[in-house]
Amino acid sequence: MRYKMNKEDIILKNLVKLNKTLTRNNILELAELLGNKRKLLVRNLITGISKGIGIGIGFTILTAIIVIILQKIVTLNIPVIGEYIADIVEIVERSK
Repeated sequence: MRYKMNKEDIILKNLVKLNKTLTRNNILELAELLGNKRKLLVRNLITGISKGIGIGIGFTILTAIIVIILQKIVTLNIPVIGEYIADIVEIVERSK
C-alpha cells in the first residue's frame, strides 16, 4: 500500500527543498546585501576599480606585444608592409 502524504508533509518537503536551493545559490546573502545600500556601494566601487585596473594592464600588455611583433616584421624588410609598419612603430615610439 502506498503512503499518502498529507499537506503538512508536502509543505515541509517543499520548504526543505527551497532552503537548500536558497543556500546553494547564496540568495539570502544577496538579499542582505541589497538591503544595505552602503555595503552594495562599496562592493560595486571596489569591483569597478578592479575591472578598470585589469583592463588597463591587459590593454598595455597587448599593445606592447603588438608593437614588438610589428618591430620584428620591420626587421624582415618586407618591401610594402615593412615601410607601412615602420611608420606605425615610429608614430607609437614618438608618442611615448
